[in-house]
Amino acid sequence: MKNPFRPDQKQSTSSSKTDKLPVSGKQDVQAFLSKVAALPQTGGDARLIFSLDATASRQATWDVASQLQTDMFLSAQALGGLHVQLCYFRGFADFYASSWQSGSKELLRVMSGIHCQAGVTQLERVLRHALTENAKQKIKCVIYIGDAMEENLDILAHLAGKLGLLNIPVFMFQERNDPITQRAFVEISRLSGGAYSQFDAASADQLRELLRAVAIYAAGGLKALQNFSKTATKSVKLLQQQLKS
Repeated sequence: MKNPFRPDQKQSTSSSKTDKLPVSGKQDVQAFLSKVAALPQTGGDARLIFSLDATASRQATWDVASQLQTDMFLSAQALGGLHVQLCYFRGFADFYASSWQSGSKELLRVMSGIHCQAGVTQLERVLRHALTENAKQKIKCVIYIGDAMEENLDILAHLAGKLGLLNIPVFMFQERNDPITQRAFVEISRLSGGAYSQFDAASADQLRELLRAVAIYAAGGLKALQNFSKTATKSVKLLQQQLKS
């Protein structure tokens, strides 16, 4: 079965050909939480970089992302915990990386005080930062949420490949359906061994579930994600399938 999130080179990347993922309902979220609570405990030393585009176009969804990272922490706690570093870029070459946090309160405090500013994307800086952090202490994976890509794809692909060789998958979550951005995000996720998905302002529940799935992967590994995906919604199953392929 062909993976709709990995278009081949002959496939058009126009927005009309982009598959829409299902939106998770309240029952799906409750089932997810029940499944997480039943998963085995781990050592709690997993490290995840949570990176976001904070340029002006994303102001409308910034508050949503703040709440979702809290939910991500709660899911990881059921598996023994997770250390998260928040990264974002905005304005003119403004790039921020927090200290490593094992709880959501400090990161939520930082995010609640941030206002998006006009500027170009800095995906290259995010990927280079992940490589630098991994050289200090092993990181499990990188999450990136954004809606645009204004950089050299060859450079981004090279960095994504380096992360892939280090077994650091990048999970690329695209807001809206710009085809140029989609092509770049799919390629970064493929080369790093990660996964790609798309959401919009009406599918916050879907993004919440996907972020929780990544937290499960980071804290418990592929086996934990596979166990969860057996009873998860279609969007999580597709995420897990990309990691296997």
